[in-house]
Amino acid sequence: MALPLRSRVALTDISSRAWEHPADRGALVALRKLKGFDTVVKTMNGLVSERATRLVLLGNAVRVDERQFPVLHRLLADVGQVLDAAELPELYVVNDPTANAMTIGMDKPVIVLNSGLVDLMDEEELRFVLGHELGHALSGHAVYRTLLLELLQFSGVFGALPLGALGVRIILAALMEWSRTSELSADRAGLLSTQDPAVALRVHMKLASGGHLADLDAASFLAQGAEYRESGDLRDSLLRLTLVEQASHPFAVIRATEARRWVDSGEYTAILGGTYPVRADDAGAPMSEAARQAAAHYAESFARAQDALVSAIRDLGGLVGAAKGWFDERFGRH
Repeated sequence: MALPLRSRVALTDISSRAWEHPADRGALVALRKLKGFDTVVKTMNGLVSERATRLVLLGNAVRVDERQFPVLHRLLADVGQVLDAAELPELYVVNDPTANAMTIGMDKPVIVLNSGLVDLMDEEELRFVLGHELGHALSGHAVYRTLLLELLQFSGVFGALPLGALGVRIILAALMEWSRTSELSADRAGLLSTQDPAVALRVHMKLASGGHLADLDAASFLAQGAEYRESGDLRDSLLRLTLVEQASHPFAVIRATEARRWVDSGEYTAILGGTYPVRADDAGAPMSEAARQAAAHYAESFARAQDALVSAIRDLGGLVGAAKGWFDERFGRH
């Protein structure tokens, strides 16, 4: 049963930093410090006209309003009130059977839902999806994602240059890693919009299964995510790295386990209790603190990892340390 809006906590003046994943937040704070960077990226976007994209949607999709997909129109308004959005993006539904959604545009972000996703999700799950997409818009992900898409378009040209392919691959790998963490950020915004962790889990279970929710078990699904992260030998560890190198989204089971981990950390509950950064402090957000949190996240992830690759690196580090100690003790005095 859907919670009435009054039963959800309205997060007045909440900053997007509240839901941004540490790795995502570190990159965004740094980019926001580059005065004029948004303007440069928006100028580059002239190569692929934002106005043309909107005209295509007007001509070949359905714009959501009070009379067209009114439930979606109401849900977006509710989500905007919970996340205290000053302005809501236009919302469109396109005829596409794949379960997907996206937020595009720079000056005026636009949310696009595929009809397959609308058919697959119930009302509360659609609330999570809209909160996820609005989270993208409020964080400014659309600006930097557009840059990523344009780099992908030109990667073939750069790859023809001497050593260009390696340089482009490194840049794109870093941007893809950011894209995946931005999806985890948006999932947190969706969770804050629904304020029901079970809804977020259902969305990821449906995305993984194609909608066969009656045949799934939540505990088994989350255990599957833990097994993906931790099981296997060195070969599986290397395969995990290569499988996601060019992926813009984390796997569904990983998104589910990351959302659950965020809830268990206590941050989610603290935000609902009123402890969160506000927009008025965004301009003064220290880049050093964001960088520290990002570094702490990766350090914690490395320390927590139990797979064979990390274990091998740890063992190698211990072996090198022991060898150095033996060498210093045996020959250091001479």
